[in-house]
Amino acid sequence: MEFLDLITGFFAGTGFANLTWQYLVMIGMGCLLLYLGIVRGFEPLLLVPIGFGCILCNLPITGLMDEGGLISYFYFGIEHGIFPPLIFLGIGAMTDFGPLLANPVTFLLGAAAQLGIFVTLIGAKAMGFTFCEAASIGIIGGADGPTAIFLTSKLAPHLLGSIAVAAYSYMALVPFIQPPIIKALTSKKDRMIHMTEVKPASKQARILFPIIVCVVASLLVPDSASLLGMLMLGNLFKECGCTERLTKTAGNELMNIVTIFLGVAVGSKMSADHFLTFATLKIIIMGMVAFCMGTAGGVLFGQVLKIVTKGKVNPMIGAAGVSAVPMAARVVQKVGQKEDPSNFLLMNAMGPNVAGVIGSAVAAGILLSLAK
Repeated sequence: MEFLDLITGFFAGTGFANLTWQYLVMIGMGCLLLYLGIVRGFEPLLLVPIGFGCILCNLPITGLMDEGGLISYFYFGIEHGIFPPLIFLGIGAMTDFGPLLANPVTFLLGAAAQLGIFVTLIGAKAMGFTFCEAASIGIIGGADGPTAIFLTSKLAPHLLGSIAVAAYSYMALVPFIQPPIIKALTSKKDRMIHMTEVKPASKQARILFPIIVCVVASLLVPDSASLLGMLMLGNLFKECGCTERLTKTAGNELMNIVTIFLGVAVGSKMSADHFLTFATLKIIIMGMVAFCMGTAGGVLFGQVLKIVTKGKVNPMIGAAGVSAVPMAARVVQKVGQKEDPSNFLLMNAMGPNVAGVIGSAVAAGILLSLAK
């Protein structure tokens, strides 16, 4: 009898005895994210740690999520706004702003593609979300995962898991979501427009650009300084020509380490009690609306530039104004070459694409200031 009681007591203290269907559903969700990352190749560097973090946080009585637990320390970097700016540091070290400098007017396309953020904010607010929650949902339209995480961790941390999964899922689905929108808003003649070759920017311009953007944007929108400051510092490392070691560290080792911590910490917010709600479904739907509206806003403004420049701008490049770098630019290139194999739009599309990174960070700063 004592042996049976011992066995019963042991089982009662295991996770199996505390496992509920909600936990099982979320463990299945984590496995789905792992499948999408590993088998389908959708954003594996983030979906794999996010998926595994989801599994870990839904294993009962492990203590991983308790105060002082392992993952609580991981989440410290998100909660205090450390990890997303460090990701931006790495992005800056890998980003070439040359196409944007060669054709500054494409900066406007990056701004126009942020339309989805503010339209969705209004829609989410009308659906009953608070301003902070609506702003966090709207930022999905920027197609910038670190920015979405940064803003949500400050305004609506209880929605972090849902918003992060939606943001990275739609980023991974850019090649499937954008082409139908582009084709719906452009004619075959539009898509066949050839643009002039992008000329290389001078070394002086490349060095001055990150410094000027950091100062001007931070003075204009102070709440964007942490993201834009790190983005531009990383780019300055790349362009100044005398900090090769720092460039490699920021773009490789540091970024990889932070990505692991960031992904697991985001996944840890996908606990059953936070994720399995009707609000999550609404967030996923509104996130899709935000992303589609952002793409549409960029293409429509591309049509305006086509008219203003008398046909010198292919309106498709506006779709690259969302900051899914370089996937959105590659989509534009692919759609253009389907109409005309001799049409090379990749470098022209990279201008609004990198402008979108700046645009989404500025938009997040604006939303943060409005929420105060």
